[in-house]
Amino acid sequence: MQIHTKEIIKNFYLLRIDDNETRYFEALWNIPEGITYNSYLLVTDEGAILFDTWKKNYSKFFIETLRKIIDLTDIKYLVIHHMEPDHSGSINTLLEQKNDLTIIGHPLTKSMLEAFYNISPNFKPINDEEKLKIGNESIKFIHTPWLHWPETIMSFLEKEKILISCDAFGGFSIPNSIYDDEADLTSYMKFVRKYFTTIIGHYTSFVIKNIEKIKKLGFKIKIIAPSHGLIFRSHPDTIVNYYYSLASGLEKDKIVIIYDSMYGFIEKAIANIIDIVESRGIPFSVHKFTDTIQSDLSEILSDIMDSKIIILGVSTYENDLFPIMKYLLNLMVEKISFRKKILIISSYGWGKIISKRIPEIFQKKYDIVKVLEFKGVPKEKDFMELKKVLSEMLV
Repeated sequence: MQIHTKEIIKNFYLLRIDDNETRYFEALWNIPEGITYNSYLLVTDEGAILFDTWKKNYSKFFIETLRKIIDLTDIKYLVIHHMEPDHSGSINTLLEQKNDLTIIGHPLTKSMLEAFYNISPNFKPINDEEKLKIGNESIKFIHTPWLHWPETIMSFLEKEKILISCDAFGGFSIPNSIYDDEADLTSYMKFVRKYFTTIIGHYTSFVIKNIEKIKKLGFKIKIIAPSHGLIFRSHPDTIVNYYYSLASGLEKDKIVIIYDSMYGFIEKAIANIIDIVESRGIPFSVHKFTDTIQSDLSEILSDIMDSKIIILGVSTYENDLFPIMKYLLNLMVEKISFRKKILIISSYGWGKIISKRIPEIFQKKYDIVKVLEFKGVPKEKDFMELKKVLSEMLV
């Protein structure tokens, strides 16, 4: 755990804590790379306004860090952009120290505060595009529903042109720096893609709608300050455009190969496929579930997001799909809504089942080019058919 405080511009501060203790974000997504929680503080001559808090585990540290910057009695408002507890978890601890502050949020936020934390604080519901003037600052609030909860909002500091964007434009990992111009963006964007896919991927249409909404408002954004990860001060358009490209289904010329193989039957066919793909010089990645390796589901989904072709090797298991693959395919349907080309191969012992089950799961959301099922180990005729199908797909 490490804490960072930074005056981003005069009187506008970042309070960031690096969480390297959470292993599974939302108790679901494996994040060995960690995550940051970013809170922000704006100080004016009429009082201060705080934007979000930290996860409950770190509430004591949050108050200590806040006190190093400001006297808590000077805080007038707390803006909650999104009620998920990684942003709202320190509210109770803050109210114990400063119980007369007013919480600002989407109208839905009030009932969530009562339900999550059993509190009824001073609350100001904020309408879409409503402004708050405090001191010589003017803050415009924008409703950005389903990024990624219905009550999500953003704040735009009109004087300084700073967009405090909550979960949008964030990413997993604990960057070594604060700003985009101090970071290796090529590496960081991989964590952004993983974050986007797993956390926001279900709502890609709302990403596009809300980005277009912000553009229509005519903000000349100088800084994007998200709730997780890097602050973009030099090229804010970089992270906006990347989110837009992911939400639009922009594909790279790459193949993702995913398979399970309990006893090597599927793996034998996959080895043949890899030889063919390598000979074509096409970028590819491999994820697998065997008796020695279990790939990470969040990394697989992230890899799929901007891929062009997916090759699935799925074993039959108790007259159904191999359980982990079945779970993965259902996650694909939930998180990735683009019609990608898919080749499916399967090994069975006593009956064909994959050609029936997978189309039922995908519900025509993906373009299944071919399902090749072989009994036991693949034979020469199976390899010949694989080569033929791949040649047609890789044109």
